[in-house]
Amino acid sequence: MKRKIIQTLDGSTTIHIEEWDECYHSRFGAIQEAQHVFIKNGLSLFENSTISILEIGFGTGLNAFITFLESKKINQTIDYIGVEAYPVAPEEVRLMNYIPELNAENESAIFDKMHKCNWEEPIILREDFLFTKRKQFFADIDDLEKFDLIYFDAFGFDVQPELWSTEIFRKMYNSLKIKGILVTYAARGVVKRSMKEVGFTVEKLEGPPGKREMFRARKT
Repeated sequence: MKRKIIQTLDGSTTIHIEEWDECYHSRFGAIQEAQHVFIKNGLSLFENSTISILEIGFGTGLNAFITFLESKKINQTIDYIGVEAYPVAPEEVRLMNYIPELNAENESAIFDKMHKCNWEEPIILREDFLFTKRKQFFADIDDLEKFDLIYFDAFGFDVQPELWSTEIFRKMYNSLKIKGILVTYAARGVVKRSMKEVGFTVEKLEGPPGKREMFRARKT
C-alpha cells in the first residue's frame, strides 16, 4: 500500500496509508495524542513505581520514545515491550521529526537504538529502562499476568476491526496483572462492549486534541 509522510497539526510527523486513508497517529497532533492518551492517562498513574508496559503497535516508536523521556521525570523503572507485525521502514523512521519536536537532541541515540536493535532481544537503554521489540501478530500474544500497563495503539476499527475484537481484548485482559490498566485513543461503543465482555471495567475520558473521548480500562 502507498505510504507517505505527513505533518500533523502540532508540527510532528506521521505516516499516512493512502489506500486506507489511515495514519499511524492523529492528524491533529502525533505528539499531543501520545502525551495525552498514553502518558497523562496511563504512565503518569504509576509515578515512583517499577512497571512493565506492553505496546500494541510499536510503529514509528513515538510512544516508546516519549515513555523513555517521561519515565525519568517521574522516577520509574520500566520493562517495555513493543509489539509490531509490520515494522516501519528505516527510510520512514529517518523522516520522523520527533527528536527536534520533543527537544530531545541529547537522546537521539536512544531513538536510533529502538529501531536498529534486534527483534526479540532485550536491550538496556538506561539503567532503569529495559526495552524489547517483538515482531508478532497481536493474535499470537499469549502473555499471562505480566504487564501493569498496555498502550493499545492499533490501527482504527474502520480499517482493521479484527484488532478490536473480543478475542484480542481477552488476550489483553489475560496479559495484565490484577489492577492493570489499558489505555487507548478509541471510544467506540463496539470497542467498549468487547472490553466489558472479557471483564474490563471501562471509563470514558476526555480525548486528545481533535477527539472528544477515549477509553481507559482496568482489570479488577
